[in-house]
Amino acid sequence: MAATLFTNARILDGSGAPPFSGDVLVQGNRIQRITRSAGGPRPSVGVGAMNATVINAAGATLMPGMVEAHTHFSWNDSATLDGIQRMPLEEHVLWAAGVAKRYLDAGWTSCVGAACAKPRLDVVIRNAINEGLIPGPRYIAASQEITVAGGLGDETLPHIPYPEYSFGVNVSGPEEMRKVVRMFLKYGVDCIKLNLSGDNFVPGAPADTTWMSDEEVAMAAAETKRRGKRLTAHARSCESLKQCVRHGIDIIYHASFTDEEALDLLESVKDRIFVAPGIAILIAMLEHASPWGITRQKAIDMGYEIEFAAACESLKKMHRRGIRVLPGGDYGFAFTPHCENARDLEYFVKYLGFTPMEAIVSATKHGGAIMLRENELGQLKEGYLADLLLVDGDPLANLAILRDKTKLLAVMKDGQFVKKPDVVAQRSRWSRTAA
Repeated sequence: MAATLFTNARILDGSGAPPFSGDVLVQGNRIQRITRSAGGPRPSVGVGAMNATVINAAGATLMPGMVEAHTHFSWNDSATLDGIQRMPLEEHVLWAAGVAKRYLDAGWTSCVGAACAKPRLDVVIRNAINEGLIPGPRYIAASQEITVAGGLGDETLPHIPYPEYSFGVNVSGPEEMRKVVRMFLKYGVDCIKLNLSGDNFVPGAPADTTWMSDEEVAMAAAETKRRGKRLTAHARSCESLKQCVRHGIDIIYHASFTDEEALDLLESVKDRIFVAPGIAILIAMLEHASPWGITRQKAIDMGYEIEFAAACESLKKMHRRGIRVLPGGDYGFAFTPHCENARDLEYFVKYLGFTPMEAIVSATKHGGAIMLRENELGQLKEGYLADLLLVDGDPLANLAILRDKTKLLAVMKDGQFVKKPDVVAQRSRWSRTAA
């Protein structure tokens, strides 16, 4: 059984505890042993470590791989929804496979799919990853977005009578919902995505509106739970958040507008639900979308300034109430390109009242929980799966290093190196440190 021993590491274990110096022994795909030490240049060998590949971390930070909770592998960095949907299927599969590899290389060892652009894209990518055909994170595969006429994702046109050209799948009433949910479950998705609220991107359907009926949501919940799968929701409006709680939706995206009743309801189920707010897309629309025709003033007129202020207040309150808020910022649009995702951790500190440690926990410990593997993923603990990052620097002092691939000295998933450390560079780095 292959073994790797990381020595002289600064261990940030993902639990929220202070970092400590020590060694970590990986055997197979699990962390076998963690040893605390005072650090320093010395051999660190023990049972099972005699034949291990030894990596001298030289004081670099060893931490869990990160978990992205709001992932769209099939978003193709377009500025519009139809620009994503109209990519031909063959090219789209290759695009999504390439993005999956890029996320893994960037330190995201697990991802939660939050909707795909074509019915089976997420399922195909998940299966290919699991079968070892392509590299990628551990992945939870989503359906397309399910919406209603006039809602987010309805890209149908009156002169083109082909609903498959719509970005989302339209339903009207509980029976149509039943049919569509059953179709996606047949395809093998892990979660069903509902667009409950509006979005400022959609004329006439701003973020604080609610578009799906309780009867439609209840049907989706009944069919999804019957198959033992999970429900996720695009829910920006206050009423849509209440729908999420009423109908047992597991993962809530955005959660911008709240009142005390909504916050109380969310807190009452805080041990079950997760919120992945997408703060990055709100900031991007206000600050980075001008090259694509959305000036700051236009974004304000669309309602993004109001929503951003509301979202910051809502999410601060959720965080104080112990509701789990995780990174995932709707990356994959032109103004939020893929693999800038770790920027969310900086935003959590700057805008939502998180400490740097709390931001790290949101991407690691809470990430293990959203992946439904909280007892074996998201922390550096003996017996846990060996999804690890070796980082050149201290993320607690500067979270920005987590979005700098040059600072990722090594990436390991399931006990195998995705990015192998440069042993020569490691040794010379140790010599400089020791000198």
